[in-house]
Amino acid sequence: MRARVFSGIQPSGQLHLGNYLGALKNWAEIQGQYESIFCIVDLHAVTVYLDPAELRAKIRETAALFIASGIDPAQSSIVVQSDIPAHAELAWMLTCVTPVGWLQRMTQFKAKAEKQETVGDGLLQYPVLMAADILLYNASIVPVGEDQSQHLELARDIAQRFNSLYGETFVMPATHLPLVGARIMGLDDPTTKMSKSAPGSNHAIALLDPPALVRKKIARATTDSAPSVDPASMGPGIANLFTIAQACDPSVTKEQVAGMRYGDFKKFVAERVVARLEPIQQKYREVTADPLYLDSVLKQGRERVTPMAAQTLKAAKHAMGLYTVD
Repeated sequence: MRARVFSGIQPSGQLHLGNYLGALKNWAEIQGQYESIFCIVDLHAVTVYLDPAELRAKIRETAALFIASGIDPAQSSIVVQSDIPAHAELAWMLTCVTPVGWLQRMTQFKAKAEKQETVGDGLLQYPVLMAADILLYNASIVPVGEDQSQHLELARDIAQRFNSLYGETFVMPATHLPLVGARIMGLDDPTTKMSKSAPGSNHAIALLDPPALVRKKIARATTDSAPSVDPASMGPGIANLFTIAQACDPSVTKEQVAGMRYGDFKKFVAERVVARLEPIQQKYREVTADPLYLDSVLKQGRERVTPMAAQTLKAAKHAMGLYTVD
């Protein structure tokens, strides 16, 4: 029996090059080795207000970009979190065994709470829902970035606490961070990870950005004070652009770019990004040309995973003494 892998992305903002090189590309490469479930985590997205019509459109856009990025519905289950009620139901059950202090210590909660005048309870409970997502499918491998490592460790703690209170119920997810791709930083600030929520039009390259816009953004990217590329001492800006070029085209070497003036180097990087995005954008256009196809993919994903989710949920409810129907 193959190990089960689970991961997800929120349908908010625009999926960008960092999402692709750090996650989607990797998911596509490993999907045949595992029983793969890739989720559009829309319940996580509504921890902050989103326009309902925009959210509905973004859910479909995200699903289409999963497929365009190489995730094959024949091999992997692509699912929408809110389309499977067991996610929310298990999250409530796990909330009841999770000490508030654990949640208040979460680094992301503290960072996001500082930026908001009022903090919704959903933001505090965010990592409990993430734990439910993982534990619901007994996922043993959860490819997430370093920024989610604290949440993954909390999922283990919650599972362990539930198991100690009610008996062995959940599989413990791996503590390490396997299968994570390139770490891409912001074009405007190469010391921070490229993010969908960051302000500024020149922060990220969206997967659907046209070639002219990609070239424009890279031309404006933050560089270093030196006049040309020195492979032995790349500052954050140049190192980030080199990482992007090499992740888009693995044949790129430091020797190729040594001594390049920054303007030429940026053009070099831009052409590799454009070439990498072109087939993704072409596939996206094909996928979205038939709305019924996208509906069928999401329905197929739901039908595949619902029995897994139902089995785990029933076991958890039985362990807690909640009502279940045989």
